[in-house]
Amino acid sequence: MKPETICIQGGYQPKNGEPRILPIVQSTTFKYDSSVEMGKLFDLEEAGYFYTRLQNPTNDWVAAKIAQLEGGVAAMLTSSGQAANFYSLFNICSAGDHIVASAAIYGGTFNLLGVTMKKMGIDVTFVDPDDDAKTLDAAFRENTRAMFAETISNPSMVVLDIEKFASVAHRHGVPLIVDNTFATPIHCRPFEFGADIVTHSTTKYMDGHAATVGGAIVDSGNFDWTRYPDKFPGLCTPDDSYHGVTYTERFGKAAYITKATAQIMRDLGSIQSPQNAFLLNLGLETLALRMEKHCSNAMQVAAFLEKDPRVSWVSYPGLPGDKYHALAEKYMPNGTCGVISFGIKGGREAATRFMDSLKLAAIVTHVADARTCVLHPASTTHRQLTDEQLQACKTPADLVRLSVGIEDAEDIIADLDQALAQA
Repeated sequence: MKPETICIQGGYQPKNGEPRILPIVQSTTFKYDSSVEMGKLFDLEEAGYFYTRLQNPTNDWVAAKIAQLEGGVAAMLTSSGQAANFYSLFNICSAGDHIVASAAIYGGTFNLLGVTMKKMGIDVTFVDPDDDAKTLDAAFRENTRAMFAETISNPSMVVLDIEKFASVAHRHGVPLIVDNTFATPIHCRPFEFGADIVTHSTTKYMDGHAATVGGAIVDSGNFDWTRYPDKFPGLCTPDDSYHGVTYTERFGKAAYITKATAQIMRDLGSIQSPQNAFLLNLGLETLALRMEKHCSNAMQVAAFLEKDPRVSWVSYPGLPGDKYHALAEKYMPNGTCGVISFGIKGGREAATRFMDSLKLAAIVTHVADARTCVLHPASTTHRQLTDEQLQACKTPADLVRLSVGIEDAEDIIADLDQALAQA
């Protein structure tokens, strides 16, 4: 099925006489007739449900739809996109290990890798995504266990050369993990270009209405963990917490997601609620339609901003003159996303006056939903970063992040025009 059809028909498949719409299984627990039956679930000998902290039918149906959209073998939902990124890495990394990550990523993720995970004994080297393969190679160590990046970086709008990153990661025997939140599988399917694991903040375009916080991890099933048993003992050696099960032997291509669910989610518990998963599914049903409108509007807005003398620079990969336009054409020929980054002449002060003058667009700590919204990352989402770190992650202090909604494009432009007049 094409992505537009999967958005509607993927995941939940009702049988004869069952509800046509995805049911909300709002239960913490599941009943069994004998302890033996339940014991088999705890030993991972049989599939099933026993506690929603690990798995829930509503969540699994929605995760299956997202896996279908990405072309993966399995997926799991988390309580947030940040949890998804953390779990995706912590599933294969432990104290003493090392990660290579693009510096052009969301500020919260930059902090997760550069501060919080370092406290756990997991080191990170940040690299410029525009570096050549030889320079990227130099960042790897014997203890490197993963490479991480974003398909379109938030908020710097850097388009990742997925094939370059995948080739480098595989040359060093580690998987490439890609956050595909901005592009969504409607416009980019990283597995087709060599990525191994995809994460999402489903809070953004997938939900699309700023109604639910959530995340997802999708496994392609393509990375051969058994080729590097010394690097990934958690997957390739017996797990004492599950009576010695070896995930790669028992679950094959589903080993990575099974371990993330059975071990990491069991112990850390950042599960998405079934109610939120239900709302996420409603958003997914219109994802393809909304992404088309977001991109159409964003192209018109970006063209307006590019020509406006009050604007110092514009970063939007859809623009023919953009630095990343060629990569966008290669990886996302049908459109990128609805987010635009730009600078206003006059710097921080002018940016503040501009945002305070907006009427239609709202100042919110959010991005990528139906409503147009705006943010100044240096004073909000990225305020924990120094000026040097802001430059390193390609988020200069004057950057304004505009998330173009699905309102009428002329109304959005009129609002920007009157606000720029007061900046």
